[in-house]
Amino acid sequence: MRAILALEDGSVWEGEGFGAPATAVGEVCFNTSMTGYQEILTDPSYHGQIVTMTCPHIGNYGVNPVDVESWRPHVAGFVVREVSPVVSNWRAEEALPDYLARYGIPGIQGIDTRSLTRKLRVHGVLNGVLSTEGLSRGEAVERARAFPGLVGADYAQEVTHREAFRWDEKDALSPDFRLAAAREEADPRTLRRPLPPADIPLVAYDFGIKYNILRRLRQHGFRVEVVPARTPAAEVLKRRPAGVFLSNGPGDPAAVDYAARAVAELVAHGMPLFGICLGHQILSLALGARTFKLKFGHRGANQPVKDLERGVVEITAQNHGFAVDAETLPADVEVNRVNLNDQTVEGVRHRRRPVFSVQYHPEASPGPHDSTPLFAAFRQLIETA
Repeated sequence: MRAILALEDGSVWEGEGFGAPATAVGEVCFNTSMTGYQEILTDPSYHGQIVTMTCPHIGNYGVNPVDVESWRPHVAGFVVREVSPVVSNWRAEEALPDYLARYGIPGIQGIDTRSLTRKLRVHGVLNGVLSTEGLSRGEAVERARAFPGLVGADYAQEVTHREAFRWDEKDALSPDFRLAAAREEADPRTLRRPLPPADIPLVAYDFGIKYNILRRLRQHGFRVEVVPARTPAAEVLKRRPAGVFLSNGPGDPAAVDYAARAVAELVAHGMPLFGICLGHQILSLALGARTFKLKFGHRGANQPVKDLERGVVEITAQNHGFAVDAETLPADVEVNRVNLNDQTVEGVRHRRRPVFSVQYHPEASPGPHDSTPLFAAFRQLIETA
């Protein structure tokens, strides 16, 4: 199956198609993670994007029903150097090409992903078209140029759950894996750590929330109710939560103005708040700041972030194309984390209110676990507020 990837600047790559016979239009970006392609595919923050993996060999451990981060993959298209012809993992139930085909998502392999990544780093992210349906080079470029892009796009509306729901009321989905003790006779595939009591009621805004965020919150004793992106502040307060969590999500944060208004009301009410990724940007907008689009974004599991309060560096998992303008933050909001690659804002904390946020994904799925203590910090903030 012939495949073509075309960018709005006229660049074209031809390769071998896999996945679905389809045509996808979106913003072409790259992710530097070495593993975790299934979590990347199912991250709602990638809605509207054609994702390029810089790791050259993808698909070797297949796909399973456990490592998904939402109800379906959200990427528009998938670009890799080589799809593994062999799947080898005890949990694998499906090959990557079959998984993408099942959801109507096209992929391309056999192209020079290094040259594509270099172009995106030098020129910035570009709109593109990925097709396995025989599009001509000229037609593909024209369709890439016609894509309006992500600026001004409210994609949170397209990925949020339509109705509120309780997360894991039977505690079947949230227990964490553990290693077998010496001489312990047990199947390592079924070993789990016991969960603490769910004694803190929490409302989580779903702007594109990932399942592992919900697992982490439950593992820290939160009883989580997830609400749609457009839920008014008054409706949240009626549920009488002890705190509110603002999730990750796709698109332009400035377009999600209704969420910023709701969050501003919650801040004024004195509600403890913790935001990540898009939730961090929405919180910053609610506090009076502005956001801007990054040249090529931060996407991968190896982004260095300095905690200015503790003087330590965290290696973090990130997926975002917009950032908060530090110069527009009010005086009572402190920048307490910065990205060591480009010095952009990676975390803020209100000096007087129980409010903080980070630009990255502390739930680590995929990615390092350096930032997991942030969930415990949120619990402590609520208990002492």
